[in-house]
Amino acid sequence: MSTKGKEPSVARFCACLADTTGQALAHLAAMGAAGPGRSPVDVPGAGMSLIPGEPGRAAGPFTAHGRTAVGEVTLHNRPLLFAALKARTAAPPPPPDCSDGELLLHCWALLGDAGVALAEGMFVLAVLDGPDLVLIRDHVGARTLYYARAGAAWAASTSLRALRRWPALGTSMNLSAVRSFLTFAYLPGEETLLTGVREVLPGRVLRLARDGRVTETVHWEPREYVEDPVPADPTDHVLALRALLEQATAARLPVAEPAAVLLSGGIDSSLVTALAAKLHTHPVHTYSISFGDDLPNELGYSGLVASHCHTRHRILNVSGAAVAARLAEAAALLDSPVGDPLTVPNLMLAEAVAADGASVVLNGEGGDPVFGGPKNLPMLVQEMHRTPGAPWDEDRATAYLRSYRKCWTDLPVLLTAPVLDALRDAPRLERHVEPYLLPEAGAGGPYAMDHLLNRLLHCNLRTKGAHHILTKVERLTSAQGVEGRSPLFDRSVIDHAFATPPGYKLRGTAEKWILKEAVRDLLPGTVVDRPKSGMRVPVQQWLTGPLRELGHELLLGRRSRQRGLFRPDTIRTWLKGEGTLLPRQGGKLWLVLTLELWLRSYDV
Repeated sequence: MSTKGKEPSVARFCACLADTTGQALAHLAAMGAAGPGRSPVDVPGAGMSLIPGEPGRAAGPFTAHGRTAVGEVTLHNRPLLFAALKARTAAPPPPPDCSDGELLLHCWALLGDAGVALAEGMFVLAVLDGPDLVLIRDHVGARTLYYARAGAAWAASTSLRALRRWPALGTSMNLSAVRSFLTFAYLPGEETLLTGVREVLPGRVLRLARDGRVTETVHWEPREYVEDPVPADPTDHVLALRALLEQATAARLPVAEPAAVLLSGGIDSSLVTALAAKLHTHPVHTYSISFGDDLPNELGYSGLVASHCHTRHRILNVSGAAVAARLAEAAALLDSPVGDPLTVPNLMLAEAVAADGASVVLNGEGGDPVFGGPKNLPMLVQEMHRTPGAPWDEDRATAYLRSYRKCWTDLPVLLTAPVLDALRDAPRLERHVEPYLLPEAGAGGPYAMDHLLNRLLHCNLRTKGAHHILTKVERLTSAQGVEGRSPLFDRSVIDHAFATPPGYKLRGTAEKWILKEAVRDLLPGTVVDRPKSGMRVPVQQWLTGPLRELGHELLLGRRSRQRGLFRPDTIRTWLKGEGTLLPRQGGKLWLVLTLELWLRSYDV
């Protein structure tokens, strides 16, 4: 269960390479680093430090094998890593009580990228390796890391605000990223909303050289394995998945305290609840959301699961007034905006978990991007009915953007003429999804998969999974001093999913079939076999009720008009409830409002 090692401080970190040590320390101080002696490193022109007061789990700097590092690291498989170091190297092992960050540094220093690939957990690590700065991010993107270059200096940080504060960078609003956000409701790749700042991608190791060169290597990417012929009996695959789910859940349970689980009532959070109740030796506390008795909800299902698993269940009532009062706060906690109406409810859930004394909360995130949820069905239907070459035909990447049903088709009437003109030569939005959707398996490379369903899952994992689901959970839980953990994003679980015949994931019309079969004995049949409905969030009621005044003030006020992003006539139409607003999550007006709040919080 859980990790062993020193408790991390409530901080994030930054690191810098510059011409001189004095310059590096000055850059760190400008970014909010702590203390004048902030970087006890032996590399000239380099520095590392914690940034206190920002919610995070940073620790360091620490050294091993001539390297110095700082990181935000939580590992779930420490015994395996110690065993690998003992078996593969003759170097003295790290102390048994070393921190998770120190252990990961040992693995990378002695085993290279292969050592990082062995690690299972949530981590980002910055390492001074000779004259270079090396940036490492975990397999799926549970924690984020950003970097930028200004003049002859590199800076990296887990805090986007730190890089925003860096005077040498002089960053401003990235219009290309604005367009991406309005299309996806999150930022799907390396770009951020700050010009010159990029995000390290999951599963990558970046080496930043003093002369400005950047070298990227892949330490992990899911690989497709298709059995030929496909076994007629799926039992072996089902049993193997069950064992991996138990292992992933057990590794994430806290030590010597009750387990907390966010329980929506869907199959994903329900199975995590059932496994936690089965495996944990302490009580299990579950938490659900209610938006009011007069709205459709899943409380019947979550209550059934809580009763079946004998958890201590708590329902948190979230009003539209509470969302209106705290929306700006929630937006400011995110390094990149997420156009998800559940941000404030998620923050309030994290507060409830923290108030009950828990340090860890499990969730069911990951089931859809890993095992084939409903996001894929429009694309599968589109593929069935394509007529290549027809005037109405769309390529796969374009159809994928359209399937998001956000603001992509509205950009010509939503963005002002100067913004549209500035974006005329911007890179195509399809570039974010084409590497996953288009390559054939025979072409090789880290993205190549043959089966369309696997391509769709891979795309969802590497875009929405890494840049929306995981980052939102991590930032909002960290803000309350709680660590959110996602067993279904476990690397071994993902590897098994991509080695599972696609017909076991989408079996006829049954989505996530193998996942449901793996836990069928743990849950009531009405929960296992229920159709996917998702959280019914009353966005339109909020926008015409408690958020109406705030929306008008923010989107038609002076600051928004001076920024010049949106056409006031379009915003007025949407605020009146006219036009083509979506009735569910990610409504177009919600995206615009979220973006405006985020830009204000970062003073962009």
